[in-house]
Amino acid sequence: MNRDFDEGRVWSMAGAAVADGLGVDRHRGLTASEVAQRQAQYGPNALPPAPRRSAWRRFAAQFQNLLIYILLVAGAVTLLLGHLVDTGVILAVVLINALIGFVQEGRAEDALAGIRDMLPRTARVLREGHRRDVPAHDLVPGDIVWLSAGDRVPADLRLLEARNLRMDEAALTGESVPAEKQTGAVAAEATVADRLDMGHSGTLVTHGQGVGVVTAIGVATEIGRISALVGREATLTTPLMRQMARFATLVSWVILGLAAMAFAFGVGVHGRSGGEMFLAAVGLAVAAIPEGLPAIMTIALAIGVKRMAARRAIIRRLPAVEALGSVTLVCTDKTGTLTRNEMTVERALLPDGEFILSGEAYGADGEVRAADGALADLTAPCLIELARAAALCNDAEVSAENGRSRLAGDPTEGALLGFALKVGIDPAFEQEAFPRIDVIPFDSQHKFMASLHHDHASHRFIYLKGAPERVLEFCSQERRSGEDHPIERARWLQQMDEAAAGGWRLLAVAGRIADAGLDGLAFSDVDPGGFSLLGMLAISDPPRDEAAEAIRRCREAGVGIRMITGDHAATALAIARRLDLAPDPRAITGSEIEALSAEALARVAAEASVFARTSPEHKLRLVEALQSRGHVVAMTGDGVNDAPALRQADVGIAMGCKGTEAARDAAEMVLADDNFASISAAIEEGRTVYDNLRKAIVFILPTNGGEALVILAAIIAGLELPITPAQVLWVNMITAVTLALALAFEPAEERVMARPPRAADAALIDGFLVWRVALVSLLLLAGSFGLYLAELARGSGVEVARTVAVNALVVGEAAYLLSARRLFGPSFSRDAIRGLGPALAAIAAVMVAQLAFSYLPLMQRVFASGAIDGTSWLRILAVGALTLAVVEAEKHVLGRKRAQG
Repeated sequence: MNRDFDEGRVWSMAGAAVADGLGVDRHRGLTASEVAQRQAQYGPNALPPAPRRSAWRRFAAQFQNLLIYILLVAGAVTLLLGHLVDTGVILAVVLINALIGFVQEGRAEDALAGIRDMLPRTARVLREGHRRDVPAHDLVPGDIVWLSAGDRVPADLRLLEARNLRMDEAALTGESVPAEKQTGAVAAEATVADRLDMGHSGTLVTHGQGVGVVTAIGVATEIGRISALVGREATLTTPLMRQMARFATLVSWVILGLAAMAFAFGVGVHGRSGGEMFLAAVGLAVAAIPEGLPAIMTIALAIGVKRMAARRAIIRRLPAVEALGSVTLVCTDKTGTLTRNEMTVERALLPDGEFILSGEAYGADGEVRAADGALADLTAPCLIELARAAALCNDAEVSAENGRSRLAGDPTEGALLGFALKVGIDPAFEQEAFPRIDVIPFDSQHKFMASLHHDHASHRFIYLKGAPERVLEFCSQERRSGEDHPIERARWLQQMDEAAAGGWRLLAVAGRIADAGLDGLAFSDVDPGGFSLLGMLAISDPPRDEAAEAIRRCREAGVGIRMITGDHAATALAIARRLDLAPDPRAITGSEIEALSAEALARVAAEASVFARTSPEHKLRLVEALQSRGHVVAMTGDGVNDAPALRQADVGIAMGCKGTEAARDAAEMVLADDNFASISAAIEEGRTVYDNLRKAIVFILPTNGGEALVILAAIIAGLELPITPAQVLWVNMITAVTLALALAFEPAEERVMARPPRAADAALIDGFLVWRVALVSLLLLAGSFGLYLAELARGSGVEVARTVAVNALVVGEAAYLLSARRLFGPSFSRDAIRGLGPALAAIAAVMVAQLAFSYLPLMQRVFASGAIDGTSWLRILAVGALTLAVVEAEKHVLGRKRAQG
């Protein structure tokens, strides 16, 4: 074997020699047994996963928080003072919060790492003579791989064919300009940047097409050797969480100030001992610190991500969860998102008449009917000849997979095969009966494809398909009722105009007899003309059935839709009308966008709903223009050049099935099914997540506020503390772990998609939130402190009175939980009651814990609690009911004021 091959320098060898050295037939590919053998020998085509933090490092990181530092210092001081119970409880709460964060962060990292496995990464290969799409990790050395613009090269390849092929190799070479590829060998000493006959794993195809043979996979590739594709560590923080971290820091310093002043007040005014007042100050501090809030927020975001994934929207970057809740405009591609991304022959225009087709795009399922609605005669020579030409002048292949037709090749050619199958023509049989001798591939310059065939009886004929205006130039006749007649050019031109107005793409098909001795096909064999027009096929990518409903829901939610497509304006407008995208959709073309200034484009973009014939540069300008008008923009994309617009958008959305790796890498969210309905679902889930976060905040802050006020009131009054620091931490722990957690599981409210998007700059802690926190904090203060004093007045001991105060706090918070499930609306509407399950389960768990707190001897010893009688429980339940009634009344009053104002 060649020495260069042995040493891996395949770039210095001829492509055919490399294929031979790898033991593969260029025209058939590997067999299944060869693939299995090589997979066992070389392993999967994958890089080792990026190293993750060890478990102990992740656990240690949970203590890196100012709130935790304060609690740890408080625990150390109580230990020095000999209050071992308080020390134990403080340390237990810190440990429990750390464990919650540790477990949740591990699950979040697992989820983010698993996204790579959820997103399809495929390669088109030749195996056993057939082209097929296979998972990229199943590639082996010797596989023949097809490449096209937008693909990420799945392994190191020696190129065998290159048609205007360019690759972005910046990840390997640092070159910002894509490299133009060739098939000719280069010097053995060539650097990576000079290996123009190679395609390297992880690089991007920016232009053209190519075919290559796999020479290295996984860690043996160039990019594997230098670890250039090590995944970036996914961040688990979000803008909201950073805002809350700053809030917690501010609150911590305020709490420390209040605790210091309370200590000084108790010692200086009431003459209490320093040790006693330090415990009181510690109680005040731990009461006011919302140490459970970060964990609840992380859990709520993770639940939202999981819900979105169940609805086919995969979140790659957690900030997208929040941004989705404020999206005001969705700029969506047409093909594959609003439409099925399956080119379908819907009309067949023949000299003998028009036929209407229905059914699947690439398969035989469906019907062919005449213009009057009657089933077509599929034995008619005109239909058979047109279908045969569509099947033979064709490079696509359709196979059955899991009960569905799977296309390998160009979608337009797949539509032609679907048409042939519906007429009853078997493409495989026709290709055997009329083998191809030669072909002129389609190119944008000549706008046609021609193929030369024979019938095993020395007869030769040429089929031609392409743009109607181009094919008509070669046609002097039309095939009508099996015979050639002079072509009626004016009628065809009129039908072309009508089809274009209807948004269809027309493809003309023609044929003629060729010379018996013709063994090759050149442009000179087509240019003389003499063809007979067999018909024209009206092709479109029909709208998805569910897209229209999703658009209607978005419009009801105040979210506008902009269609941005590279297709013709007439086609885009036709789809827009079928989907009811806007009452009177208006189209702007790319050339018009280029002529507009930034200010003018911003005005036009606010009015137009369809942007046609756009380039990636136009998409970027449109996103910027819409953002300049204050919109929060979500942008879909699937191509390499969509990356700038995806990054510029507030939420970049990539296609998971048909999208390129470049688009996925640039996006915050990936649609696993490429369906616009999934965007609508993701917006709904985004709003729900934000709602639940606000509910959790509005619930947790009054909980801490009420506890702090109870202790502060006792210090000012010069009384013993109604609740001890250990009891405060007990309340915080069970409310954060159970009651507040229930809010993270709240389903979407009934009219979540019937209200306008929230403002992107809306304050998280606004006037409403401050008022509600203050109101509930005062209610909890009144209930807990009032019952504490009442219990002392009844002659109960301080331990029993404190137990009553603790239970009053917890029951008041449980009652408030029922109200916090709806920030503004009534909590017992039909919609609210349907989702009551998690809240009731949390309340039941808390009540069991409180019974244990009150009556179990062990808990009584640890927390200095005491058994309370039935009268006390009735008073406690009355406080809870009163808290719920007052908050519900407040919502009713404020709701009427909002309705009137």
